Amino acid sequence: MSVLFVSGTGTEIGKTVTTAAVAAATLRRGRSVAVLKAAQTGLAVDEPGDAAEVGRLAGPVTLSELARFPEPLAPNTAARRAGLPAVRPQEIAEAAAKLAASHDLVLVEGAGGLLVRFDDEGNTLADAARMAGAPVLVVVEAGLGTLNATALTALALRSHGLDSPGVVIGSWPAEPGLAARCNLADLPEAAGAPLLGALPAGSGTLSPDAFRAAAPDWLSPQLGGSGAFDPTRLGAQQPTAAG
Repeated sequence: MSVLFVSGTGTEIGKTVTTAAVAAATLRRGRSVAVLKAAQTGLAVDEPGDAAEVGRLAGPVTLSELARFPEPLAPNTAARRAGLPAVRPQEIAEAAAKLAASHDLVLVEGAGGLLVRFDDEGNTLADAARMAGAPVLVVVEAGLGTLNATALTALALRSHGLDSPGVVIGSWPAEPGLAARCNLADLPEAAGAPLLGALPAGSGTLSPDAFRAAAPDWLSPQLGGSGAFDPTRLGAQQPTAAG
């Protein structure tokens, strides 16, 4: 996986922190990482965006952002309202390929869910991933409602001919309820792919040093993890966050 797209079942579910965790774990293995934010919405030009947050948490990664729109809306709507050019899927695929030529891993973070529109033609992150020939890691919620959203995202991936290495829970609660605990077994079936990690709730508030030390234990080896991640233990305790 020289290029990995990171999407999710919705917004504000932990895509950026998950991207940072994968980046940190990969860096810890001595590999080079680039992070590409396809479209940043809801921020002014001089405000730090998602890519910058990944760099703050993960460490020395190459950061790239294709477009920025000030209103917190879907990329196509935000671009239209700002009177700015939309981001085309071919642009995303080409930017990812250029970064992949000089990095071991390129993480492409989307905006919102997989099928959020990027332009007036209805192109989405799924179209960009297809053009890039890249798999899509899906970030999901822990609790009630996540199975349906995960299954719908998996269906959309298959309909676009896309592969997914698995899913990551973007925020695992310190005291998981019954639904969250049951979802540990049910999420892989809904996704048609394995559960590859779970980030502790609030992990993005850790100091960078603590985040980088702990991130490999939150992820499976397929995502650069240390091998300490064990879904069967999550129902009993929160994943360990060093520091």
